[in-house]
Amino acid sequence: MNFNKKVIGFILAIVAFIAVMLVPIHGLSYPGHAALALLVFAIIMWGTEPVDLPITSIMIMFLLPLLGIESFTNAAIGFANPIIFLMIGGFILAEAIRKSGLAKRFTYFLLSKLGTSPSMSIFAAVFSTGILSAWIENVVAFAMLLPIIKEVIPLMGVKDAEKGNSNFAKAMVLGASYGSLAGGFGTEIGTAPNLMAAAYTHLPFANWMIFGFPLAIMLLVVIWKVLQWVFPPEVEGIVGGKETLHKTLSTLGSITRTEKITAAILLFTIGLWVTTGITGLDSYSVALIGAALYFITGVVDWKDAQKNIDWGLIIFFGGALALGASLLNTGAASFLINNLIGLMGNDPSTLVIMLLLMVIAVIFTQVMSNIALSAILIPIAVTLSSAQGLAVGTYAVPVAIACSLSFMFPMADPTVAMAYGTGYVKIKEILKAGIPMVIIGIILTIIVLLTIAKPFLG
Repeated sequence: MNFNKKVIGFILAIVAFIAVMLVPIHGLSYPGHAALALLVFAIIMWGTEPVDLPITSIMIMFLLPLLGIESFTNAAIGFANPIIFLMIGGFILAEAIRKSGLAKRFTYFLLSKLGTSPSMSIFAAVFSTGILSAWIENVVAFAMLLPIIKEVIPLMGVKDAEKGNSNFAKAMVLGASYGSLAGGFGTEIGTAPNLMAAAYTHLPFANWMIFGFPLAIMLLVVIWKVLQWVFPPEVEGIVGGKETLHKTLSTLGSITRTEKITAAILLFTIGLWVTTGITGLDSYSVALIGAALYFITGVVDWKDAQKNIDWGLIIFFGGALALGASLLNTGAASFLINNLIGLMGNDPSTLVIMLLLMVIAVIFTQVMSNIALSAILIPIAVTLSSAQGLAVGTYAVPVAIACSLSFMFPMADPTVAMAYGTGYVKIKEILKAGIPMVIIGIILTIIVLLTIAKPFLG
């Protein structure tokens, strides 16, 4: 981006902030009004990138107290959010898998079974994270696959993918990110909003899987196809074909002791994630347990961790979480949501309410925590369904799913942020793929909920 475009983006963000502050908003406190203006400022800054994303987050951190929205102490709580530690743990796990050589061995083995075409590689990226994220946190599933993706891309003859010059690299990294989001729809434990909906609706675990897994599989197939349409791979296949794969596998030799330790700790960590309901541990603690075990066994050391944790990404996400929390704490989020719901008028149909609630959720989940958003919207959804005499999950379930349709911006979900952090894909390209995915996601969710899911919503 040249200097003039950077200046224009910065000026546009400031003008938009001032314009929002000058518009009278009745029924909203000054901190809430200022939080909305800061949200508009941040969206433009993140979208046009006059400065790097972490710099905008740093600006948010001093603007929140400067504008009287939040004290710095309250704003900084965003950096203590458990998801930050999950991301750090995920980075360390990913580095252990890469450094040990396990990622390389698994990559070549997987490709030797699936084939050498770019289409099948993208399929593997989408479905691997999709299946994993039904049972473990999507950021963890993505972090586990990221080092494998980085091994596959150069095998296709792609050079300097971090410069953003490869459609194949874009499709691979977004495929893994989007796959982890869609796969989470399969079970109640797949995402935090699913758990929030389950807490309010008391739907049996099996009921959710009856409609959740078909929806997840359909979305995974759509992701696989859409990404190849938006980013047609410029490569034809692995250089040298299967012969290259078999030759490399043979040169790797027998699995090493370090690889065995890495695999054992990884399986143990996955086991803890899958059994959190039994052990009482949360997924954030489990990520740090796995990371600590890699340090203790010497698979990685702190120098490895320092080099491979994307601290800029951590700062970016912490600032985004702080802004989202301020929207919640000042009442700005509730104000906007309640006013948007008021647009439905008198006696709207079930479909209209479902669609509007999902659109609201999709818009807000791009800029604030989906956990916080689901905490606001799901009680409203349950109240609306009860008032209409409908099954308790009629609106709560689609809202929970929409809260995780975080396909459009890096700040929407840690996996999208991590995909952006690779340098393979730009924000405008994430939007290019994310917008059709959100639209298709809403349509498929409504179809599934009005057909397959209808008898199982409580």
